[in-house]
Amino acid sequence: MKLRIFQIDAFTSKLFGGNPAAVCPLDNWLKDETLQNIAIENNLAETAFFVQLSKNRFQLRWFTPEFEIDLCGHATLASAFVIFNELGNDSKNIFFDTKSGLLKVSKNGEYLELDFPSRPPKKEKLPKIISNGLNIQPKEVWKSRDYLLVYDSEDDIKRIEPNIAILNQININPGGIIVTAKAKSEDIDFVSRFFTPQAAVFEDPVTGSAHCTLIPFWANKLNKKKLNALQISERRGELVCELKNKRVIIRGKAIKYFEGTIEL
Repeated sequence: MKLRIFQIDAFTSKLFGGNPAAVCPLDNWLKDETLQNIAIENNLAETAFFVQLSKNRFQLRWFTPEFEIDLCGHATLASAFVIFNELGNDSKNIFFDTKSGLLKVSKNGEYLELDFPSRPPKKEKLPKIISNGLNIQPKEVWKSRDYLLVYDSEDDIKRIEPNIAILNQININPGGIIVTAKAKSEDIDFVSRFFTPQAAVFEDPVTGSAHCTLIPFWANKLNKKKLNALQISERRGELVCELKNKRVIIRGKAIKYFEGTIEL
């Protein structure tokens, strides 16, 4: 059996930037064990698999090298990029049936636009093990799926050096740790980084799903619905964001790195 596979850099317009995701279009679902083994072999933060249900509707699943997850932004963007640009689908909107409900992706000029659920955080206490694993302590602690740690400045976010050995002792799967602060630039509203303890990729380059929490948080903090975000990992990623009631709109670009074939 041969399967097509693409690797797409998401939330960037430049190769070797943003967040890489593998995308595998399928005619029919394979065994979960096979899907997991492909994700392990790819050794990327996420591998996305989809099966077409109708012209503009697909069932979509995301696997890390460790397990299947409930929501992934960059691999959804990558999947939509493949459908629009590599498989020749001329729909303006496509819909994905997922573990997080129905997700819509639309063409919006040079951007692809994700329509995701909003996950506002609530105030939380910082677990001691997370505190021990960070060289700079946050001024506020919130939590939804992920812990959201708020800092005084963008420089603080850049200077954070997580102690991976300590943080890998905690188990908050499938969540992670978001660190964020108001941006220095007038063109950017907030910056962030994202850490995933016990994952194959400890610092995720660009995390769409984390913005399901970041967007409602900063929209409330800054009293504005439309926001520009920068994830300041080494690869960096740019996201154009909007809060719409109980949904978040995340716009980004993507570019193909390679196309190949898997032989099973």
